Amino acid sequence: MEPLVGIIMGSDSDWGTMKHCAETLRAFGIPFEAHIMSAHRTPEQAAAYADGAEGRGLKVLICAAGMAAHLAGVIAGHTTLPVIGVPMKGGAMDGLDALLATVQMPGGVPVATVALGNAGAKNSAVLAAQIIALGDPALRERLHAAKREMAEKVLAADARLQAELQ
Repeated sequence: MEPLVGIIMGSDSDWGTMKHCAETLRAFGIPFEAHIMSAHRTPEQAAAYADGAEGRGLKVLICAAGMAAHLAGVIAGHTTLPVIGVPMKGGAMDGLDALLATVQMPGGVPVATVALGNAGAKNSAVLAAQIIALGDPALRERLHAAKREMAEKVLAADARLQAELQ
């Protein structure tokens, strides 16, 4: 099956976090590809990737970058596909700089921004799944099942707590 999601990382050090995105996409049965490209060090390759993504059948692009975190914005500037930015922790501001750089896009060039770190990586995959599920009823049902499973875990944890309190 051809990839539906493109994961683009600004550095190979981002994989430790973005593997959570890949694992979540796999759990939902969504094929993906992953690449390392830099908005600053390989701008031509990043632009070419974004320019060709739709023609290759990709539906959503997920970009992970730290510090200046321009990757998602550069990619979004070269495509009309939905772009999700995952700000990476680290650097002098421990990810705050990446978060601000990712979320502050000019009008007309949107980047959906998720949380820092592992939660953001997982949420980027869930958000991509939700976007793709708009045209895929089977995926939509898998998303509903995942929500039910999360709720059941919380209810079970509460039941254990209540039993312990008695």
